[in-house]
Amino acid sequence: MRNPLTSAFAKYFMEATITEADQLTPTMRRIRLETTEPIPFPYIPGQHVRIQINDPLSPRGLLRPLETLRTYTIWKHRPQAIELLAHLYENDGGGIGLRWASTACPGDRVTFWRHQASFCIREDAAYHLFIGEETASAAFSPMIRALDGSARVYGVLESESPHDDLPMPRPHDLHRVHRHGTSAHYSTTLLAGVTDLDLPAEPGAAYIAGEARTCQMIRDHLVRDRKWPRTSIKVKPFWTPGKRGLH
Repeated sequence: MRNPLTSAFAKYFMEATITEADQLTPTMRRIRLETTEPIPFPYIPGQHVRIQINDPLSPRGLLRPLETLRTYTIWKHRPQAIELLAHLYENDGGGIGLRWASTACPGDRVTFWRHQASFCIREDAAYHLFIGEETASAAFSPMIRALDGSARVYGVLESESPHDDLPMPRPHDLHRVHRHGTSAHYSTTLLAGVTDLDLPAEPGAAYIAGEARTCQMIRDHLVRDRKWPRTSIKVKPFWTPGKRGLH
């Protein structure tokens, strides 16, 4: 007999099969999930899904909820498939997320929970400013693809090296900066790239994502030094050292 608690939550998740898993960059894996029927959840570019690695409704899951689900950005969305990008970084502490992303392979069955997050494009903006590192680039790509071809787009994308740069939709050529061994936590590399960026005089809409302290530092720069109103800035902290399940 089916668990009644599981039945009550059934409208919030789907079963899928991994059909592709490959390495896009030295630290980023692309994982494609396919379903047997159309995905019923509304999708907005920039959203993420939670992958169920351990059953959250089991006794163990109820006692240790942080050891059940991990969050991944939707890179591409189709009626019966989603592609996720998983960054293979150590801030998960070598935990369940890193293990799953590293070993996921075609044929594996996966449960994913409905799309979440309000990190999405502001349609009425004069222009759009994207700022973040590798984890942010996974969200920025579908957001930029969703823009009208006439949209003005600016941005700074940070990664460890040019080998770690994720491709972005053209014709938008965003400025790239590289850490080359320095930390992505409180990243002065990314801040310097934003400080040097030539922007229009009037504020647009800013989307800042990635490491939490770096996001805060860059938001403060836009507000304090460039006089942007806070309401024009969306911030999405994906991770910070020592914390799990941040977004």
